[in-house]
Amino acid sequence: MGYTLGIIGGSGLYAIDGLTDVRELTVDTPYGSPSDSVVEGKLGDTRLLFLPRHGRGHRLAPHAINYRANVCALKQLGATHLVTVSAVGSMREDIAPGHLVVPDQFIDLTKRRISTYFDEGVVSHVAFGDPVCDLTAKALAAAAERAGGTVHRGGTYVCIEGPAFSTRAESFLYRSWGVAVIGMTAMPEARLAREAELPYAVLSLATDYDSWHASEADVNVEAVVATLTKNVSLARQTIAQLAGALPDPTKSRAVNAARSGIMTHPDAIGRDARRKLDWLLGTAAS
Repeated sequence: MGYTLGIIGGSGLYAIDGLTDVRELTVDTPYGSPSDSVVEGKLGDTRLLFLPRHGRGHRLAPHAINYRANVCALKQLGATHLVTVSAVGSMREDIAPGHLVVPDQFIDLTKRRISTYFDEGVVSHVAFGDPVCDLTAKALAAAAERAGGTVHRGGTYVCIEGPAFSTRAESFLYRSWGVAVIGMTAMPEARLAREAELPYAVLSLATDYDSWHASEADVNVEAVVATLTKNVSLARQTIAQLAGALPDPTKSRAVNAARSGIMTHPDAIGRDARRKLDWLLGTAAS
């Protein structure tokens, strides 16, 4: 059986080049509508599902994205892997604007986002100590290197609420924590991907040095967009390289992550809760 690569594209990445057999799919989920229609196509021999996180035209701010619907929609359509792309600020001197980072840890500082599928009628405590699929992350980093990128493997992504960039004091605080990059969208995306039992990794495109760098101007949209334009081309090439080199999803730590964490007794799970989670748990909630 072939694999299906789900891609959630971030700022600047609103389409994927080179797709064949393309069609647009409108998806309904128990959590409402995703950010946009999903583009389905073939990239080589691999089925690909693409969803622009902010919607085409960049209509949705980070805090306004329906993260649950986005991840659920790709799962419902048969994604076997989920890779997301996001613009980030660099918190380390050695991660220069234009470099790529494949993080392996997250710090979640978001405030207003629903971060779980298990908030009504079913409790599942999902293991999240290692929040990315190491096999998918390794394949993603290798694909980025083959595409010609300067890639940093591993590191912590601190996710802030946004949409404003951080203050200088905040930027220095985050640097004291030893983080690698700062962004606004990887959480709760990563957490929801684990609950959805999807092998997950994120390709972070460094566009600036946030507010901490003494020799650089304060981060602003113009500077971000200029670097982002170059990075997006590299991200597209990375996706093309990755599509033909996806790891076996049955070997991922995401396998059965939600099912194995369920604490609620089957007799205590109501009909509405069962129906809402049928896309994920199926008979496991019975």
